[in-house]
Amino acid sequence: MPHFLDTNILLYSISRNPADAIKRQRAIALLLRDNGAVSVQVLQEFYVQATRPTRPHPLPHQIAVGLVTAWTRFKVQEITLPILNAALEIKAAYGFSYWDSAIIAAARALGCRELYSEDMSHGQEVDGMTIVNPFR
Repeated sequence: MPHFLDTNILLYSISRNPADAIKRQRAIALLLRDNGAVSVQVLQEFYVQATRPTRPHPLPHQIAVGLVTAWTRFKVQEITLPILNAALEIKAAYGFSYWDSAIIAAARALGCRELYSEDMSHGQEVDGMTIVNPFR
């Protein structure tokens, strides 16, 4: 079964902040596993945040593109009308933001049992999938 990686996992993997050292190690360990999954949304969010000029140590375009390209080795869920509709249903049922709901919908569409994220409720189950904060 694939495990889904939220944007914050990808961002911690490139953090140069000494306070994030443990989170960076855990994020890299998740990225080294072969059964990862992401969505186009996650890859887009990573690129935007990683290259943001106001970010401490922003990545140059080419390096960010290289990482996004490397992560397409994982299962990648495209943004589709069924994902949009599922996200809207998840938002209504669980009260997540639309963007978190879209990530959950993408993870569910890929058959993931675990969604790794720092931003959602650790241990919460959504339709048989568990949200896991790997930094706890």
